[in-house]
Amino acid sequence: MCRSLPLLAVILVATSTPADDGFTPLFNGKDTTGWTFTLRPPKDTPDAKPDPKATWSVTDGVLVCTGKPNGYIATEKEYADYTLRLKWRFPKDSKGGNSGVLLHLTGENRVWPNSVEAQLAAWQAGDIWLIADKDGRLPKLDIDPARKDAANKEGRHYFRLNKDEKVEKPFGEWNQYEITCRGGDMTLTVNGKMMNEGKNGELKKGRIALQSEGAPIEFKDIEIKK
Repeated sequence: MCRSLPLLAVILVATSTPADDGFTPLFNGKDTTGWTFTLRPPKDTPDAKPDPKATWSVTDGVLVCTGKPNGYIATEKEYADYTLRLKWRFPKDSKGGNSGVLLHLTGENRVWPNSVEAQLAAWQAGDIWLIADKDGRLPKLDIDPARKDAANKEGRHYFRLNKDEKVEKPFGEWNQYEITCRGGDMTLTVNGKMMNEGKNGELKKGRIALQSEGAPIEFKDIEIKK
């Protein structure tokens, strides 16, 4: 004979929350606590210090970037061996543009810092760019040479897998990046699809940054699992 569950038990089962997935927010949705700013001063006034509030702001849980001037917002802390998740979108009525996620940022703050960039340019999310140190030396990272951009003479740019496939959603809709860094290896996943990977990288830890690079872009749900 089957006995029915008490009503209270049924309610508790129906409203129970999912188990913790181990991710910790890097962005609190209220302000930029835990982040620092680096912005490029105007050419005619190189000693000027641009106001970060004119570039980065928070509205309704969303980190909003105007795209000007060029620069980035970076975590105060360094991270190694992690999975990073974040959502981004270009405004609905925009033409898209450029941005990126800088990984293993190391050395001095400058535009641009020594790091590996997970590209966010419109319809190119998942490409990898290598950003040199102050001496012009690119960080080492093993990537399939067949995907190397022959037009980039510095050897900094590697296309994503199936580079002509549109995996991003239309402007105005949220996309998700999931980036896993383990040792010197990294994988880039866009909207659930693996788009790029690199192995045996010499940069294995550092700060994480989001670029301001000429176009309005928005971020939210920035979280990490060590």
